[in-house]
Amino acid sequence: MAQDFRRANLRGKSFKGQDLTGADFSHSDIRGANFTGAILNGANFSHAKAGLQRRWATFLVIVSLLLSELSGFISFLTTSFTVYFFTPSIIKEITIIPGAVFLIVLAVFFIVTIRQGLLAGAAAVAAAAAVAGLVAGLVAGLVAGAVGVAVGVAGAAAAAGAVGVAVAAAGTVAGAAAVAGATAGAGAVGAAVAGAVGAAVAGVGAMGAGAAGAGAGAAAGAGLGIYMAWRALAGDEKYAFIRTIAIAFAATGGTSFRGADLTDADFTQATLKNTNFQGAILTRTCWHQAKKLDRARVGDSILAKAAVRDLLVGGNGYKKSYQGANLKGANLTGVNLNEANLKEADISEATLQKANLEGANLTKAQSVGTDFTNASLTDACLEAWNIDSTTKLEQVDCRYVYLLEHPNPLTGDRERRPHDPDKVFEPGDFEKLYKKIMNTVQILLRNGINQEAFNIAFQKLMEENPEIHPDSIQAIEKKGNDVLLTIEVPQGTDKGKVQHNFEEAYVARLEAQKQAALLEAEMRHNKDIKEIAIAAIVSHQSSSSIFNLTNAVTAENKAMNESTDQSRSINVQGDFNASNISGVAFNLGEISDTVANTINQLPDSSKPDQPEIKELLKQLQAAIESEADLSEEDKAEALEQVKALAEAGKNPKEGAMQKGAKTAMKILKGTAASLPSAATLVEACNKLLPAIASLLSLA
Repeated sequence: MAQDFRRANLRGKSFKGQDLTGADFSHSDIRGANFTGAILNGANFSHAKAGLQRRWATFLVIVSLLLSELSGFISFLTTSFTVYFFTPSIIKEITIIPGAVFLIVLAVFFIVTIRQGLLAGAAAVAAAAAVAGLVAGLVAGLVAGAVGVAVGVAGAAAAAGAVGVAVAAAGTVAGAAAVAGATAGAGAVGAAVAGAVGAAVAGVGAMGAGAAGAGAGAAAGAGLGIYMAWRALAGDEKYAFIRTIAIAFAATGGTSFRGADLTDADFTQATLKNTNFQGAILTRTCWHQAKKLDRARVGDSILAKAAVRDLLVGGNGYKKSYQGANLKGANLTGVNLNEANLKEADISEATLQKANLEGANLTKAQSVGTDFTNASLTDACLEAWNIDSTTKLEQVDCRYVYLLEHPNPLTGDRERRPHDPDKVFEPGDFEKLYKKIMNTVQILLRNGINQEAFNIAFQKLMEENPEIHPDSIQAIEKKGNDVLLTIEVPQGTDKGKVQHNFEEAYVARLEAQKQAALLEAEMRHNKDIKEIAIAAIVSHQSSSSIFNLTNAVTAENKAMNESTDQSRSINVQGDFNASNISGVAFNLGEISDTVANTINQLPDSSKPDQPEIKELLKQLQAAIESEADLSEEDKAEALEQVKALAEAGKNPKEGAMQKGAKTAMKILKGTAASLPSAATLVEACNKLLPAIASLLSLA
């Protein structure tokens, strides 16, 4: 049962590592509470008050004041150098040039810092000092030594000033963030100014006429620190590192959700300043109208970017750009993203229930696992967005969408769906359309479609996947010289496996057809030679000529293809009458005997428990001869390949034998691929062919 902490005073309590799934902390005071590593799935923190306890706030204010005083002291040192260089005795001794150099360096530092940030200002100090020193050296060469000392002092003073301003700014920001109220924050800033000016004026008062200038310099330094603190709090990226340091400092002792699981937690209208969310799981966490979330320590989560943070809190992204933004797992329920740019944004696992996405650009948006239930998507651009079966599109309100971000240069069309500009989706149409797309496999068949190979591959696919049937074919589209096949598959189907199995059977059959065509061409050649012999007999050629021709034919056949059955020859008998000539005999029994004889010429296995090539080929021959789904002609062709493997087994290292064996393996695989997956020969080939390939060094 979920625990109830509504309106409870939980200041400083520790819930570290506890399972608080569904707990209700609404309207409770959780300042200083420790939720580190806790499981807070679905917890309710609406209207809760997080942050620092009063004693921690007081401590941080004191530290902030000390930092301000340190800033004032550094300002005092800087202005003291300024006054020193402009005293009459120093001017008389080393001229006014060192003082001028000092002022130039400080002026450059102030200007660059205001325009480009503190780091750029510090970097400019060295360059300004070098240039000013060079000019001074050219103008007053006689006092080069003195100028060198002055430049060094100026640079050191400017660097010290930079450090002082940075410390002062960080202290001021941290103090303002830590104080529980605007009055205390203003007091810290006021103390920083007073400390800086007072220390500077008191320190240089004894220098007479220079006191006023020193006071002004100190005030300027403190003013710069306040300006940077203000810009840092406003989210100015030029002072981001000051903000980071200050917020980290101010979150010390505050409410900690470090490493907690806040999936589906609700922080609606909660006050979250000085709170640590580093390393927390923030999937679908609700931040609607949360207060002072910009003063929380959020690490590298989706809350780190101000634009995303403002969207999560305010819910208004109308016409705003979130291109490439990290919104993974964001809770965007009901937000207004009308005409927003979400191109290439990561919104995977986010919830956009009831969100207004009309006219939004979702080009290449990562939307896997995204919940669009009841969202409005009319006029949205969905070019190449990435969705899958986990993307929820139930009850989406959509009249039409576009599939191209920019018009096609040839047609000016953005691929509107529905195509007809006078038509719109009926309720539920959009969901049906994209669910169908999500549950499809697309296979590109190169160089057109081979009907026989297609039929065999699809038949095998249906046998392996009973849910797939002829009606599952959604489209067969011509794409140039290729054909794109679209097959609907059940939800949860391994699409990669479906594509792989189909293409494997398709390609295997193509290869088998290729080899069969080569064999047929060879047989036609043999037939042509036989017809020549018959013609010679009819012409009453001599017996010796016919025998010579017969021998020549047999020799030629042998030379053409060593895997051809060499027992096939032209036999001329009797009185040479054409009617007494017997052609090539395709008796399956004779072919089987020839294959068996060739196999028997191989050596027996020396180890009965480890069958060699001879034993494996015998098993393969038996499987082919007993396969009921093979025609006599296919069996003859398959046995020819077994014979070729047996020939290769006699001398497996010979190149020609290797080539013939590889071809035989491809034909046998194609033959098996054309059979039902439950066929005996399929099982035998799956078991025997890899072992045979290994023994013949074909693998």
